[in-house]
Amino acid sequence: MADGVDVETVAGDVHERRAALTYPLERAPELGEAVEIRPGVLWMRMPLGGSLAFINVWALRDGEGWAVVDTGMQTSPTSQAWRKVFAGALGGLPVTRVFVTHLHPDHIGLAGWITRKFSCRLWMTRLEYLQCRMLIADTGREAPQDGVDFYRAAGWDDESLDNYKSRFGGFGKAIYQLPDSYRRIRDADEIRIGDHVWRVVVGSGHSPEHACFYCPELKLMISGDQVLPKISSNVSVFPTEPDGDPLKEWLSSLDRIKRLVPNDVLVLPAHNDPFHGLHARLDHLIRGHERGLERLRGALAQPKRSIDVFGALFARKINQDLLGMATGESLAHLNCLVGRGEAVAERDADGVVWFRAV
Repeated sequence: MADGVDVETVAGDVHERRAALTYPLERAPELGEAVEIRPGVLWMRMPLGGSLAFINVWALRDGEGWAVVDTGMQTSPTSQAWRKVFAGALGGLPVTRVFVTHLHPDHIGLAGWITRKFSCRLWMTRLEYLQCRMLIADTGREAPQDGVDFYRAAGWDDESLDNYKSRFGGFGKAIYQLPDSYRRIRDADEIRIGDHVWRVVVGSGHSPEHACFYCPELKLMISGDQVLPKISSNVSVFPTEPDGDPLKEWLSSLDRIKRLVPNDVLVLPAHNDPFHGLHARLDHLIRGHERGLERLRGALAQPKRSIDVFGALFARKINQDLLGMATGESLAHLNCLVGRGEAVAERDADGVVWFRAV
């Protein structure tokens, strides 16, 4: 999910970021209510636990009903908020389609419930749908040895490994049963929703095939977790692809969005408030990660494990709740340096991986 360990907190330039962005809307919606962004475009919020508190979801007028973008997590308070929205802000009209930006439970959690309730289709990219189905299949499964070996290689101790084993397989618990079929969307697709055409802009790094939706006529971009105004989305390496380089994909995606989407859009993010200043925010995110990589190179003058470089990347103390996310994000930066030829990874006799600068 988006609530990653905030890399840019260490990088600084907080005042620069705040000065570059503006938030034109005077108020945010209460849970179960809506604020109109443009005629036929509604902003709603659904409750989340943890530090983020809520996720933004969107309704787009679609003929005699509404298309919704993202759904919130499968919880009783979220379904109650949706029932209030259906009867109130959406005027009792049906949901025609459910669009999901990506696979994380706070975005897709109630997609199955809403599509069944209104007998409508789920629209999302192929990799997001298939990977979500794959992760849900792990529900209740014993932690795999590959995962244990992955985190042992990162430097985890026995207590941390036991915690990983006890928590493994929880992904699907926050997701209502997915539809068994979906409508695939692709990068550069142009989808008519009501009176307007929305263009799909795909990014990766935070998730494999994250869909943003850009409407040139309305000058709006629904950004999901791909561009957030106040936090840097988590970019992690996971046990399923230990040699992956998601940070390279993430940085390329941010640069690509800057080329494809003009700066005059109002960005509708999954977390925090809608904002102006897309290009400044993209530049800031890229600079923040590059500064993190620079600090990391300095830290690797002597060999380090993944867990040894947290201080070079994160401002906050990493506890057990954040350990998995912090390890994944540290590995994303380390693998990026390896991919650039600026570091090497060496495995010792105990299976622990040590990184050092070249």
